[in-house]
Amino acid sequence: MGTIDKINGETEENTMESWKGNRTPSNPQEGYYVGLMNACGYRTKDLEKPVIGIVNSFTDVNPGHRAFKELVGYVKEGVWAAGGTPAEFNVPAPCDGMAQGEGMHFILPSRDLIAGSIQAMASAHGFDGLVFLCSCDKIVPGMLMAAAALNKPCMFLTAGSMLPYEADEGTYVTPDLKESIGQRNIDAISEETFTRFRENICFSCGTCSMYGTANTMGVFAEVIGLCPIDSTTMLFCSSAKYKQARDVGERIVTLTKEGVRFSDIVTEASLKNGLRHVAATGGSTNAQLHICALARVMGIPMDLAAFDEIQRDVPCVAKFKPSSKFNMYDYYKAGGVGATMKAIERYLDPDARLATGGTVGEFLARFRRRIDPEIIHTADEPLYPDGCFAVLHGNLAPAGCIVKKSGVVPEMFHHRGPAVCFDSEDDLRAAMTEKSIKPGDVLVIRYEGPKGGPGMREMSIPAAMLVGMGLHTSCAMVTDGRYSGATRGPCIGHVSPEAWDGGPIAAVRDGDMIEIDIDRHTIHLEVSDEELTERLGHIKRPAHPAPGVLGAYRKAVDSVNEGCTWLYGKEE
Repeated sequence: MGTIDKINGETEENTMESWKGNRTPSNPQEGYYVGLMNACGYRTKDLEKPVIGIVNSFTDVNPGHRAFKELVGYVKEGVWAAGGTPAEFNVPAPCDGMAQGEGMHFILPSRDLIAGSIQAMASAHGFDGLVFLCSCDKIVPGMLMAAAALNKPCMFLTAGSMLPYEADEGTYVTPDLKESIGQRNIDAISEETFTRFRENICFSCGTCSMYGTANTMGVFAEVIGLCPIDSTTMLFCSSAKYKQARDVGERIVTLTKEGVRFSDIVTEASLKNGLRHVAATGGSTNAQLHICALARVMGIPMDLAAFDEIQRDVPCVAKFKPSSKFNMYDYYKAGGVGATMKAIERYLDPDARLATGGTVGEFLARFRRRIDPEIIHTADEPLYPDGCFAVLHGNLAPAGCIVKKSGVVPEMFHHRGPAVCFDSEDDLRAAMTEKSIKPGDVLVIRYEGPKGGPGMREMSIPAAMLVGMGLHTSCAMVTDGRYSGATRGPCIGHVSPEAWDGGPIAAVRDGDMIEIDIDRHTIHLEVSDEELTERLGHIKRPAHPAPGVLGAYRKAVDSVNEGCTWLYGKEE
């Protein structure tokens, strides 16, 4: 576990003398604030210390966040011990896994809502520094966007990983449960086994023990310098996690007194470090959305093309469930995030700062954990020489699309097959339940993009069912929606322009031949340009309602290439 450095030779009295908070309790104009905070149980002398907002995403209905109910207490202890005053508040934390189907329309929009709610609360109350407690898919990037927008002293802490389920047949984690849905659909497993899987595979609290979006973004927060190394991969219930939480509470007070802000830690070099590490470890394709969105909030130009340029030459040195047999705790035991950073050290900027103290280069110079070479390879003997993603272009996706090639079997790097078209995920699921999908098919799911869905739903369950039904080695999926980070197989997402905006994917018809070549970074619909133009002239959008917040999202959301931001990046 990465340790957090102490104050650089300064006493608390010295740092306190140079520190000036956002509020001055002795000022009569602050009387209303002081009075209301006293009503909450704070003493006036508490308000003369750094007031640290603790952004807690605890909820009873998300295992990745349920542990924060207890963990927040340890953070508060650290804040008090270091001479600060903790002030907890909460934000939504929806679970992608629970939101499959109709609920998924709201998941990607919730990222910006989370960011906006934090920015509003932290700005209104004038907190001096912030600790962000987050674990899951949209909550980590939402909080990163808020931290960038606020530009206050801040640190992040994730809850840690879920315990794997140990059964007689082997070790299971969350993606195995999703794939078992497909297995049950073709009677490859019994109802008794399926029931046992449903009730046990998600074995404890903590983040699902796979390298999906949640853990991809948690590790990203570590590498860019905001979160202690190994916060994400260690077990949620380990004693090290409680001690780490106290450390974070203490450290944020130091950063606040020293005036070390978000922008002092996270720079363009930091973002590139984080992105390169995602590519080196088989991360989620959703990272493209979130890193581009974060860059936009920071005022750094980054679209799909820039994302691809930064990641494509970094060797992929590790991959985890569901793309391999290794889970998050295996990752931790194999050396953890420090080990994978060490493996690609020459691709990282060593001068990037860490909120825990020092720089990336200094951290790696003193890194001494044993590295398991079966799980974490070297940059000279990688799993893939050029990152885990492939960005494809062609007449079906003129502005690009993306696939996690580290999750694709080699025989499917090139595939040509007939299109089978669906105008929603729901239509696809019905066809898969009826077992009407045939080997060789290219499943085209459109009108699931940011505007078309609306909300850019992930095809998590259909993709897992494809694996469970044994079709991931003969069928491909192509969508203007997105996939879970826990997806494996030739699942190509983020097709741009999306169908709702008149992208060519709207003109595909059943039986059209589609050729996918991951090595050549191409995707081609075997229809002439003239025929495509003719078809697009007669396209009618399906009825995809957008009530309430979804209507606002549809009107405001930017393209997938820029990260699907809708509350940020458009300042007048």
